[in-house]
Amino acid sequence: MSHYHLACTECHESHDADVYTLACRKCSAPLEVAYSDKDVGLSPLHDPDKALTLGEGNTPVIELPRIARSLGVGAIFAKLEYANPTGSFKDRGTAVMIGVMREHGVTELVEDSSGNAGASASAYCARAGITGHIFAPATAPAAKLAQIRVYGATLHAIPGPREAATEAAEAFQKEHGFPYASHNLSPYFIEGTKLFAIEAAMQLGESLPVHVVMPVGNGSLFIGSYKGFNELVQAEQLKAVPKLHAVQSMAAMGVVAAHRGEQWTPSGKKTIAGGISSVAPPRKNEMVRVLKNSGGSGVAVEDEDIVHWQRELAEQEGVYAEPTSAAAFAGIVALVQQGVLDSKSAVLVPITGSGLKDEPPAAL
Repeated sequence: MSHYHLACTECHESHDADVYTLACRKCSAPLEVAYSDKDVGLSPLHDPDKALTLGEGNTPVIELPRIARSLGVGAIFAKLEYANPTGSFKDRGTAVMIGVMREHGVTELVEDSSGNAGASASAYCARAGITGHIFAPATAPAAKLAQIRVYGATLHAIPGPREAATEAAEAFQKEHGFPYASHNLSPYFIEGTKLFAIEAAMQLGESLPVHVVMPVGNGSLFIGSYKGFNELVQAEQLKAVPKLHAVQSMAAMGVVAAHRGEQWTPSGKKTIAGGISSVAPPRKNEMVRVLKNSGGSGVAVEDEDIVHWQRELAEQEGVYAEPTSAAAFAGIVALVQQGVLDSKSAVLVPITGSGLKDEPPAAL
């Protein structure tokens, strides 16, 4: 008997755990892992001693005093998620998701990605002895596409917007019947990303900031962090869930608009921050609930501000973050302007991916 089941995030219908069910059979909403007990950091693996790993996690936390002064806040703690094996936080979720796939005897799978998740899936497929078919936009940074290839997965580079890669992956999956290891839909992926929050809380202890600011696209780290902090609160190891603030690009701000109760329609404009370029995230309702339940705020930023803070991070603190990560710092500017943050505020920010994996800033 399994120690968990899959629960609908909207109607709460229960489903037996497998690797093919990605949506509720009753209302079609995404699913989440629901455990039979309330321990912290539980895993959906039935034999944790055989967990799939490349050494992900335990990423360092450093202070950014110069950037904090530039932004007008009291302190910034950056958790360097680019220190994960393939250079992004995605390794946390991929390790668990593909580990579960391997436990279920999967030998071939399909994934789609804007770049980082595809590279991560390719690496962990290699580690697990699984054949991966990775669908990504043909316009994704060359370094990310090359990384997908180097681990031996089959890269399907799809012309058009980010959503075209998803559509192609879904069609391929239906044609061949392989499991769809979608980091946007898989309930197992979030079970890996929640460890970001648990680690941060353990590392910072009493210094854990009240505010966490992160870039938000499809929301796996955002939702996972809320789940991880919540587990700590339920276990009485943390007094309260921090306020989780979402930063999006002006070109893909559906979550922010929904949180504000505003209508928003995609303009077709492309953002430099590929990791937050999704205009129709399947877990949008969950992200809006996280904002509400944690007392967080949502802001949208311009690409020029993202590029500015990418440069500032590198020049002031020696941190070369991808544009998606830099969006969080542009978001802090907006949160200060709105009075959400001030000169006494301490903030935790995940540096979600390395700048080495993206196109270099203009004029370099």
